Amino acid sequence: METFGIKALQLIFSLSILVLVHEFGHFIFSKLFKTRVEKFYLFFDPWFSLFKFKPKNSETEYGIGWLPLGGYCKISGMIDESLDKEQLAKPPQPYEFRSKPAWQRLLIMTAGVIFNFLLALVIYSMVLFHWGDSYVPLDKATYGMEYSETFHNIGFKDGDILLKADDVPLERFNEAVIRKLVEAKTVTVSRNGVDTVINMPGDMMERLLKDKKGFAGFRLPVEVEKVTAESARQAGLQPNDRIICIDGTPTPVYEDMATALYVSKGKTVPFEVERNSQIIELNIPVDTLGKIGIIRKVNPGQIYEAAKVQVKYGFWESFPAGIKSGISTLKGYVSDMKYVFTKEGAKSVGGFGAIGNMFPAVWNWQLFWERTAFLSIILAFMNILPIPALDGGHVLFLLVEVVTGRKPSDKFLERAQIVGMMILFAILIYANGNDLLRFFMK
Repeated sequence: METFGIKALQLIFSLSILVLVHEFGHFIFSKLFKTRVEKFYLFFDPWFSLFKFKPKNSETEYGIGWLPLGGYCKISGMIDESLDKEQLAKPPQPYEFRSKPAWQRLLIMTAGVIFNFLLALVIYSMVLFHWGDSYVPLDKATYGMEYSETFHNIGFKDGDILLKADDVPLERFNEAVIRKLVEAKTVTVSRNGVDTVINMPGDMMERLLKDKKGFAGFRLPVEVEKVTAESARQAGLQPNDRIICIDGTPTPVYEDMATALYVSKGKTVPFEVERNSQIIELNIPVDTLGKIGIIRKVNPGQIYEAAKVQVKYGFWESFPAGIKSGISTLKGYVSDMKYVFTKEGAKSVGGFGAIGNMFPAVWNWQLFWERTAFLSIILAFMNILPIPALDGGHVLFLLVEVVTGRKPSDKFLERAQIVGMMILFAILIYANGNDLLRFFMK
């Protein structure tokens, strides 16, 4: 329950920032073109609001609603989700949205998307400035990778070191590399020191989405965090020992150790452990379940610390790097959208539960800001889609008006708004329904 609360708090905080910045984009451009803004709200306020105030001599009411599903900026004379027919039935006023030139209305409508994208670039830049960038080069991952069953089925083996995707060298392990791998025709790995080419099927992403087995992770040796069994303690096993051999079988990583323990269950067998750069032999009892009673370290000895590449950025240097990161993220997200229209891709679509699970179970400011930047790019992209009720729908009709010189009627825009809202509600119900199905099918 505590984990849920931390993730939920991060989600609400992140979305609040994104919504405020998005709506502020609409707000500031409306004010720039002397268009009246009647309400500026964080969260929605059907029936009542948690807080509201209207400064003296101001046209705008500011407030916080009780329904944390977004927010809005109500602009006079604009056909939006409020469907204010009474206002639209009156003659247009100079301060209304519908009275402004098409180019001004276009800028007002695109401002939210622009502000979200700019926010993402600023966050990426400041993350790089504050924390820098660090990674382990793939060719330095001497223990190789541990692959999922999906990748085993096409020829990968645990311990393979990733080298190339379609003859393009791979530098680090991240989402961009995973995307390159699943879309490649061939992947080259180093297997026992020999370059090996693996042919990739054309439906690799669909297989991943269907199997839900993940991809891979760095293989790590077994280093003892804590000795929990008295028998192992009496045998001489100590914290920080690295288990490298069991009964003559080398155990460079956990999977090897688990196999060797299973074979030796119920016996007392010789172990070789590395302690302070020395090899020590111990005779340790293995119980009938194939356990010796230890808790292993999550990141043993930071084994790749020496190989890790550390990149630091000055304040001004961080902006080109942050912009590059933001543009790369946007391109990757747009590229991934094609999978949404596949059977398995549609099943993977998630709602607020899936978004919440993007955040870590413990508060980490670097991860929080990285996830917020990513969500800001998603929000910008989704809002510019040409769906009525989204900014992109308004932009589409405005572009038609600019090209043809004819403005769509208020009745047409009103009906389009209703259709768009129905589409959005359907998507919202479907996405969150997927979350519920995944929850109950665990």
